[in-house]
Amino acid sequence: MGTTIDDLVEKLESEGKEDILELIEDAKNGELEEIELVESIGLLVDLEENKRLLNWFEQQGVNLIYVTDDEE
Repeated sequence: MGTTIDDLVEKLESEGKEDILELIEDAKNGELEEIELVESIGLLVDLEENKRLLNWFEQQGVNLIYVTDDEE
């Protein structure tokens, strides 16, 4: 069974994290092919939640591209 992130979505909605919610919605709709992120930063402050979210993106077929913080 895949990772469920319903609880994370609720938390992100309550925190007003619209940018991450848009990424999630795009991934659900098959409209997101890749995400570029700095591995040491991730998308969420909470490391366990960040890991769950990134795993979920991968399960949706999204490629995670890690860049260093000095790349543009």
